[in-house]
Amino acid sequence: MSSRPVSVVVDAMDPAALARFWAAALGWEVTYEAPDEVVVEVGEEGGQWGDTGVVPLVFGPVPEPKVGKNRAHLDLASSSEREQAEIVDRLIALGGRRADIGQTAVPWEVLADPEGNELCVLEPRETYHGVEGIAAVVLDCIDPVALAGFWREATGWQVDRTATGFVGLRPTDRTATALELVAVPEPKATKDRLHVDLAPRPDDDHLAEVARLTALGARTIDIGQGDVSWVVLTDPEGHELCVLTPR
Repeated sequence: MSSRPVSVVVDAMDPAALARFWAAALGWEVTYEAPDEVVVEVGEEGGQWGDTGVVPLVFGPVPEPKVGKNRAHLDLASSSEREQAEIVDRLIALGGRRADIGQTAVPWEVLADPEGNELCVLEPRETYHGVEGIAAVVLDCIDPVALAGFWREATGWQVDRTATGFVGLRPTDRTATALELVAVPEPKATKDRLHVDLAPRPDDDHLAEVARLTALGARTIDIGQGDVSWVVLTDPEGHELCVLTPR
């Protein structure tokens, strides 16, 4: 049994406005809009991350503004230095801005979206050849190797790349958005403004999958979600995640 990553959820003070920024930034579409949820996908037919390889973004309302650097962010792919520069220019024109998180001299560009969420526009990399839009969902963590063990068992994905302070996971689809774990020295202090939604497969048992993830090191958490159909957990380093009903 394993859960498929199906989407990345982004907290937003203005979900509709932030969703439109990201839709324009990626050249994607707003495929669903309601007061409590706005969905941005690569096309009208959409699809779940574990099925299509491309992660949908779901924007939900929160009352509080962003404080401090996010512990989860998105990396955007580029196929050439020219395209990298074009993406940066487009995001800034749409309302993004350059951000300094202490990155010094690096080949990627660090920006922030209109609500301050950090993102990276990557230089061309062979490992992301053929990837559309979002190359990776990146989680800051203290111990990438240990955390990779949890996410590997949770999703059934395989370790794709390793380096000092870094582990990347992917499904068998080489063009899929990766999940990457990067070492940072500071522990998690606040709720993530981006998190991953997982979903068991249609014939799996929802509560059995929650129990399996808990046995792997996840723990249940109350973030004020109330009476909902999904279960909110954290991974072993405290990153929130939601286990949706089977689908």
